[in-house]
Amino acid sequence: MNSEQQLNKMRAALVDHKRPPHPSGFTTSLAFAWRALLKIKYVPEQLLDVTFFPVMFTLMFTYLFGGALAGSTADYLQFLIPGILVQTVVFTTVYTGVSLNEDISKGTFDRFRSMPIWGPSPLVGALLADTVRYTLASIIVIILGLILGFRPAGGVLGVVAGIMLVLIFSFSLSWVFTMLGLILQTAKAVMGISMTLLFPVTFASNIFVDPATMPGWLRAFVNINPVSILTTSLRQLMGGQVNWMQIIWVLIVSAVLILIFAPVTMYLYRNKR
Repeated sequence: MNSEQQLNKMRAALVDHKRPPHPSGFTTSLAFAWRALLKIKYVPEQLLDVTFFPVMFTLMFTYLFGGALAGSTADYLQFLIPGILVQTVVFTTVYTGVSLNEDISKGTFDRFRSMPIWGPSPLVGALLADTVRYTLASIIVIILGLILGFRPAGGVLGVVAGIMLVLIFSFSLSWVFTMLGLILQTAKAVMGISMTLLFPVTFASNIFVDPATMPGWLRAFVNINPVSILTTSLRQLMGGQVNWMQIIWVLIVSAVLILIFAPVTMYLYRNKR
């Protein structure tokens, strides 16, 4: 092969070759979602919050407090399982902010921002991956409940509708903790402050007990607590009832969370130093 032929081949490889199309925002978001899910393969401890903790809380509250709170563990299970599902998924929303903060501290964050991709892709991908975690947590809670004796009168349709409502609310709530992941300095700080915010919101709700037994001032807070409204909607859907007003309130709260915190999070993400 003479030098001219070699030159022509080099020219064909470097000049005439068609470049691959620029990836869309949807494609890059899915790539980052897959990256987040692959982390579980190498750090399986990440699944503790969606496997061990819901099992522990369900067994503990059912068999330690069920008889005292509802008269029997069987009756309490019908009340508790939708609440445990809400608590488990809501607690899992913290992980997005923690994971993002770890990427920032390791320098991975800066590498992502230097890539020729749609800017929000790392955030959207992480949120999509966490939706998979929320779904896994929901399935585990429902299976455990069925094993223990939970029998949803709403059937499969009611359970699926309830899980979808929880996923929508949790996706919107995760923007709050993503914002914290961009503001705070360490992953431990993100975890600590997030749990400080979540514990009163989840335990001062109707997840574990009927608000009718609470003092008036506490009952007033519990009744307007978005977690209580979500839990009530879930109980009704799984019980074969549809209260559209409750569902609409959950959707309104979810939309407000996204409208407030998503733009703030994106601003912080673009201007992070």
